[in-house]
Amino acid sequence: MSETRSDGELLRAAADGERRAFEELYRRYAPWLTARLRGRCADAGVVDDVVQETFLAIWRGKARYREDGAAGDAAGWLWRIGSRRLIDALRGDGARGRLRHALARLRHRDEASAEERVLAGVEHGDLAGALVGLSPELRAVLQATVIDGLTTREAAVLLGIPPGTVKTRAMRARRQLREALA
Repeated sequence: MSETRSDGELLRAAADGERRAFEELYRRYAPWLTARLRGRCADAGVVDDVVQETFLAIWRGKARYREDGAAGDAAGWLWRIGSRRLIDALRGDGARGRLRHALARLRHRDEASAEERVLAGVEHGDLAGALVGLSPELRAVLQATVIDGLTTREAAVLLGIPPGTVKTRAMRARRQLREALA
């Protein structure tokens, strides 16, 4: 008779390459993660791909669970990985999107992209100093919503904070930047 292992034990063993632990973890959480992600995305194919990518990240050791309280419970940890991968997939930044971007960079190697030109101006202008003056929390929200172009909800999932907090921090960041640049 086998002893039932905790989620943390399964996650660590699966990341270390133990096939049975990985299979048990998958049986335990794949249906739950699939159901939660389908509440966010109607495309069952995208959701299935995201669930597979989430568990592959664990199997390949790219995602490591820490049972020290920083990662939270196993379900919450899996949800954070899966929801971030869903955001990437919906925004086209999954594997296909990354390949498109890499190919585009190869085609236009000698040309600076619009983003590179803007960022070069930011690094050397007054805005750079103003951005450095923001707290890390405010800069993270600006990074997610302005630079990365995420919606408030997407930024909230990525940063692990409520959407209302994202809005409040974005408003405070804009106000502080206006004051710094005035």
